[in-house]
This record gives sequence, C-alpha cells and structure tokens, in this order.
Amino acid sequence: MILAVDIGGTKLATGVVDDDGRLLERHRRPRPDVGRDDLVSAVLELVDACGPPERFEAVGIGCGGPMTSGGELVSPLNIPVWRDVPLRALVAEHTGRPTWLDNDAKALALAEGWAGAAVGVRDFLAMVVSTGVGGGIVLDGRLLDGDTGNAGHIGHVVVADPGRSLPDHVDGVLEAEASGTALAHHHGRPAADLGAEVRRETGRLVGRAVGSVVNLLDLRLAVVGGSVALGYGEVFFDAAQAEIDRICRLDFSRGARIVPAGCGDEGPLIGAAAVARRHLPGWTGPA
Repeated sequence: MILAVDIGGTKLATGVVDDDGRLLERHRRPRPDVGRDDLVSAVLELVDACGPPERFEAVGIGCGGPMTSGGELVSPLNIPVWRDVPLRALVAEHTGRPTWLDNDAKALALAEGWAGAAVGVRDFLAMVVSTGVGGGIVLDGRLLDGDTGNAGHIGHVVVADPGRSLPDHVDGVLEAEASGTALAHHHGRPAADLGAEVRRETGRLVGRAVGSVVNLLDLRLAVVGGSVALGYGEVFFDAAQAEIDRICRLDFSRGARIVPAGCGDEGPLIGAAAVARRHLPGWTGPA
C-alpha cells in the first residue's frame, strides 16, 4: 500500500491507496492559518493518522508549485508561508519510507491514466480547477516534466485581456480569472455561491486554455478535477466544450473532448499515491 499526502490550497489530506488505485482510507482537515514549521507539523500529524509507516511500501505527495527539480523544495503560490520548503525530505525523515513528491496537477494526470478517465489514452491533459489552476500533460504515454519539473502550468496561460487583477498574478492568466481564489476575489463571495452565468464564463475560459493546448500538442482529451470544476458541474463542462469546439478546427484537433476527472474528489490522493507508485514494479499508468 501507498501512503498518499495531498497539500491543497485550503485543506490537507492523507490516505491509504492500494495497488489498484483504490482509496481505502482518508483523513483531512482545513489547512490551518499558521507559520511555516507549524504547517509542516500539521501535515506530519495527518501522516501519522494513517498508521505506522511499516504499513506502507512508499509515500507519495502531491503539492502545488512551483518547485525545484525532483520536488525537493516546494513554494506553492497559494501557501505564502511555504517558500523553498524541503517537504519531501521532511516526510521521508519522519516516516523512514521511500518518498516522492510532484506537482498536484501532474499527480492527477498520473491518477487519471492509472485508474480514471484516461486509462489507455497515450496523449491527454489533466487539470485541477480549484483554489488554484494547474495541469499535467501526458504525451506518447509519458508524463511531461520539463526542465525543472514544472511542466503543465496551464493556470498561467493568458485567456483574457488585462483588467481584473489578482495579487501575485499576471492580469488575464487563467488562474487569475477562473480559480476559486480569483472568483472569490473578483465577486466578493465564495466561488461555490456564484450563479450560472459566472459558472458558464469560468468554463468558457477553461475551454479557451484547453483548446489552445490541444492545438499546440496534438491531443484530444482533457480530464478536469478540482472543487470548482466538479462543483460547477454540467454548466461548466458544457461551456468549456463549446469553447473547445470553437477553437479546435484543425483536422487533428477537431472533436477534442473535456470530461470530469474519473477519480472524482479522490483524485488528489490517488494522484499522490501514483507519484510514488510509478517508481515501483508493476506500474501500469503513464511512464
């Protein structure tokens, strides 16, 4: 079994994932508003909630980026108190188990190719639309890492003219328009409380980014998870698909689809487990 750790913008979670990508056990709590070291301690407390380390073959961690190569130092944009935190090494030292860490959206791509909506698909985009917006890209059956392990940051693709600002973001990028943080900032209330028109516009902007990636990379499937996307549901996905249909007119991109993540709200923990599982014998997901 794998001990999975998910570091979200508003919550922390740990869980136990078996060899087939099934989540057997889950523990979570809101992310406390504390300093750097106290937040690390909160993560380790949730790790301990899963039982003795000897239960697990390895530990996998999904965390927002950016991060340095191999996930050695993490600096999540949505966790300002964490800058250059050696989270992987701290968890490995605490558990004594082999530990791997990667971007949470790249982790979702591994999960969806292992046990979700992209099983058997060699070219696809996975996205998280939640507190922030992230992405992971699988091409020719391999997860793209990039020079420093940060490939797939679709949240920083420009989708709108400058106008509305979000602190620490370039105006007009997808994360500054369609993330839960941005929606709450722009509308003055939580993203979950916003109506159908905002949900359609959010889907349209996500579809605009996805369509651009589809045309760029010659892929035909996008799987999307995260509390905003899954919470907004059909209105969001219909608007996103309509925008993709408008943009993807090339012979190789016409007919590209956007679908909800098959792992649902378990995706972050299954993805974290996949970050470790891909390094062990018998892995069947993206390389």
